[in-house]
Amino acid sequence: MKKRKSKNFKNKLLKKKITCSRHESCSGAIYGLGFIGSLIYYLSTATGFWMGVFGVLKAMVWPAFLIYDLLKFLGA
Repeated sequence: MKKRKSKNFKNKLLKKKITCSRHESCSGAIYGLGFIGSLIYYLSTATGFWMGVFGVLKAMVWPAFLIYDLLKFLGA
């Protein structure tokens, strides 16, 4: 006779998946807002076309600049 998994076990798994998916969507929203903000900043300070293109590329990796400046500020 095969043992069936209890409904409680399945409910725990479903709750865990929902929690993970909510967390991932939240971090994506934060990254998206940061991307838009940094894109506006870099494009508004661009002096030419190629500086604007470079600004778009910098806006894609804005978390790296944020962490670098934070570590530099903390003296690490």
